[in-house]
Amino acid sequence: MRILYIGDIVGRPGRHCVARQLPRLREENGVDFVIANAENAAGGMGATPESLRELQALGIHAFTMGNHIWRKDELISALDALPDVVRPANYPAGAPGRGTALVTLPDGRVVGVLNLLGRVFMAPLDCPFAAADREIAALRAHTPVIVTDMHAEATSEKVAMGWHLDGRCTAVVGSHTHVQTADEWVLPQGTAYISDVGMCGPMYSVIGVRSDRVLERFRTGMPRKFEVAKGPAIFCAVLIDADEATGKAREIRRILIRDA
Repeated sequence: MRILYIGDIVGRPGRHCVARQLPRLREENGVDFVIANAENAAGGMGATPESLRELQALGIHAFTMGNHIWRKDELISALDALPDVVRPANYPAGAPGRGTALVTLPDGRVVGVLNLLGRVFMAPLDCPFAAADREIAALRAHTPVIVTDMHAEATSEKVAMGWHLDGRCTAVVGSHTHVQTADEWVLPQGTAYISDVGMCGPMYSVIGVRSDRVLERFRTGMPRKFEVAKGPAIFCAVLIDADEATGKAREIRRILIRDA
C-alpha cells in the first residue's frame, strides 16, 4: 500500500497548491491513501467544514489537525459529524471530535489514523505517550496499517515518539513547524519516521505568514496581526510504501515541489 501524507496546508495558497499537485502525484506514484494536516487550511489558522470539503474533493481520505483545531467555531460544532477528521487524541475527555479514525477504502482495505499533540513548548495536555499506547492498541484490533501524526514543537519529543511506537504503527510523521526535515528513515522495527513533513503554502514567507509582519514582531516585540503570504507556493509531503499484511513500512520518501 502506498500512503501519501501531505504537510500542513496553509490557507488558500496551500489549498490551491494541493489542487495543482495532488492529482499528478497520485497517478504517477500509484497512491492508495492520502492524509493531510489541515489545521491551518482556512485563512492560515484553523479549518472550516467548507475548506475540508474542498480538499476532500481532491481525493484526500483523512485529515489530521493540531493546536489550532479550535480556531473556527463552525468546525468545532461540526467535528462530531466528521468521521474522517481527527484532532489530537490527548485532549481531555469531553473535547469535541475524535482522536483516531478508521478509514475503509473502496476495496475493503482499512487504514488507521492517529493524531497526537506534543507538550514541550506548547500548552500542557494529557500525556501523548500514554494516549498513543491506548489508541494504537485499539486501532491494531482492526488494522495493522496505522499512520500517526505527531504535531509538536520539539524535535526531541517527535523523535522520542518515533522510537516509542517503532514496530507498532506504520509511520510516525511530524507536523506543526512547517519546515521539512531531512531525517526520513525506517526505524529498526519497521516504522517510517520524519520529524517534520513541512507545509503546503507560500514559499516567500515565514512558515506561511507574510515575512514583513513576522519581522516587525521579532524586531519590536509588539503584537502584529499575521496574514497568509502571497506568491508561489511549495508542496511538501512524504510517500510511504507499506506492507498491508504486517503494517510495516518498506520505504519513506520526501517530496518537495516548488509550485508555480
